[in-house]
Amino acid sequence: MADQTIVQALLLGVLEGLTEFIPVSSTGHILLAGHFLGFDSTGKTFEVLIQVGAILAILSVYAARLWKITTDLPSDPKTQRFVAGILLAFLPAAVIGGLAHGFIKTILFESPMTICIALLVGGVILLWIDKLPLKPKYNNIMEYPPSLCFKIGLCQCLAMIPGTSRSGATIAGALLMGTDKRSAAEFSFFLAMPTMAGAFALDLYKNYDLLTADDITLIVAGFITAFISAVIVVRYLLDYVSKHGFALFAWWRIFIGTAGLIGLWLVG
Repeated sequence: MADQTIVQALLLGVLEGLTEFIPVSSTGHILLAGHFLGFDSTGKTFEVLIQVGAILAILSVYAARLWKITTDLPSDPKTQRFVAGILLAFLPAAVIGGLAHGFIKTILFESPMTICIALLVGGVILLWIDKLPLKPKYNNIMEYPPSLCFKIGLCQCLAMIPGTSRSGATIAGALLMGTDKRSAAEFSFFLAMPTMAGAFALDLYKNYDLLTADDITLIVAGFITAFISAVIVVRYLLDYVSKHGFALFAWWRIFIGTAGLIGLWLVG
């Protein structure tokens, strides 16, 4: 295994952590970067499995809050409703992701053009939403009604198209349905835990017999850098979006989508 490949895995891990929780599509960025770097993982497992680093980043940053939720769950109705809401939101992705896993990995993950177009379209939609005169009805994730949670979960399914962004789809959907920016981003954090853990487990189950020792080394390298960079993002993202909104991320999507299309036109 070449040192260059290890360096690529480390860089892609950093990219995963930096982009997982902002609405720019971490998977889209990793697949595009891998395409132009010539990085080709076995069964595209690297791109999915390193997301566990981002999961652990949430767990580390939200450890105290998660512990409180765990201890309050048996007796507190508000906590019970919140956990039920997260599970309801996770349900659509669990069903559709399980049924469409093969199509997603073998068709959508292999189409850089689709990723670039999704990045562009998503950027335009985020700019539009960011300028709408929305009046939030919900600003506390513990008080989201079950119906809202389920509909946010349906929005999350759009992210099965790489380039769409899991956090972008959930945040945009939540904003249009009456949440404020900070709580929408926070709900997306919590929803990421079962969603990404489920994607990790499913992909590992489908592909574990194909993985070599070199593949595992690359995944571990990407996991470590994904964890470190994701911790930084999770610590500061909520304050940023509360003050500045999502316009910066929208323009970044448009820039990367445009650059990707130009790159594909020039070099294929």
